[in-house]
Amino acid sequence: MNKKLLILPLIAILGFQACKNKPNQSSQSEDNTAIKLVSPDFNADSAYAYVKAQVDFGPRVPGTVAHQKCAEYLVSKLKSFGAIVKIQGEKTQTYDGKTFQLKNILASFNPENKTRVLISAHWDARPFSDQDTNPANQNKPFDAANDGGSGVGVILEMARQIQQKTPNVGIDFVLWDLEDYGKANDETPDEITWCLGSQFWAKNAIATGYKAAFGINLDMVGGGNAQFTQDEISRQSAPEVVNRVWDIGNEIGYSSYFVRIPSGKIVDDHFWMNKAGVPSIDIIHYNDNTGFYINWHTQLDNLANIDKNTLKATGQTVLETIYREK
Repeated sequence: MNKKLLILPLIAILGFQACKNKPNQSSQSEDNTAIKLVSPDFNADSAYAYVKAQVDFGPRVPGTVAHQKCAEYLVSKLKSFGAIVKIQGEKTQTYDGKTFQLKNILASFNPENKTRVLISAHWDARPFSDQDTNPANQNKPFDAANDGGSGVGVILEMARQIQQKTPNVGIDFVLWDLEDYGKANDETPDEITWCLGSQFWAKNAIATGYKAAFGINLDMVGGGNAQFTQDEISRQSAPEVVNRVWDIGNEIGYSSYFVRIPSGKIVDDHFWMNKAGVPSIDIIHYNDNTGFYINWHTQLDNLANIDKNTLKATGQTVLETIYREK
């Protein structure tokens, strides 16, 4: 994604935002009791447990034991939910000259259904906390609970629900590897040092003729008081999908999360999904005024800063979108 250095928002602004959003969360819970959902009830406790399971391995930095163990866990978990799972990848070089075995994890439900929806998130952890305010921490790995773990946790819970109640469409989940091992201030036109897993997948999707009705990428979807704005690439490449998802999020009680605010160009995995011909959007905690999630690429991106309310808002909205498809 667009990983250029960002100025951290003022504490006063955050305090105001937190106060502003907290009452909305409780009212959302009350509203949801009166809303008839087509989708199963997304279990935020379960999603949180899946985030914790990833964090418990340690930072999932490519080339580490934690990365390998987490890959095994994710494959096993998805298979246990009845998905057809495979690992996709090849030896891949990062911007700093290191080589890693790329491991995208692909999971499919209802493979015989020609109408498909693609949901994705990255599962790797960035090797360094280069946005940490303490210079002593900037070369250290971090837990990546939100930036990586949250999207995967939401996907695992959705997979569990899909096993129990089959939607009308086929579902493909992709967990991207080597998404977050990019160069700070990448000045290449498409920031090609980032999102290596989705770049590799896109080439293969084009070569094999993969088709999906639309795609949704999840990134940093577990932080407190999250705001998901509508980024430029999503609005330009998949405006109907943006409108549908944000409409559903607002309809079922999550208007404080799915805010109808346009934001700038964010080169995230959805950029490459669109390149492969799948109209795709990004659900990401970002605002042009405040930047990415406050603990982005710092030691504070840990389990203590994961909010089940945000996991619920994201997961229920995406599930409802999936189950409304015909």
